[in-house]
Amino acid sequence: MEELIGRVAERAGISQEQAQTAVNTVAEFLKEKVPAPYSSYIDNFMGGSGSGGAEGGLGGMAGGLGGMFGNKE
Repeated sequence: MEELIGRVAERAGISQEQAQTAVNTVAEFLKEKVPAPYSSYIDNFMGGSGSGGAEGGLGGMAGGLGGMFGNKE
């Protein structure tokens, strides 16, 4: 998550604290919009256990969401 916060801070030209708030706000928004079982992917990524690989982070979340929308990999 620190990498994501760093990128947001750099690209938006804001402080690390402001980027942390922005990232947390987006995560909470996403958790409100996806079905409850999929919110755990967001929690796992935000908690630092996500590496972006196939089983964790955004990779795992994308795979789960792809399945939800009919993409059977």
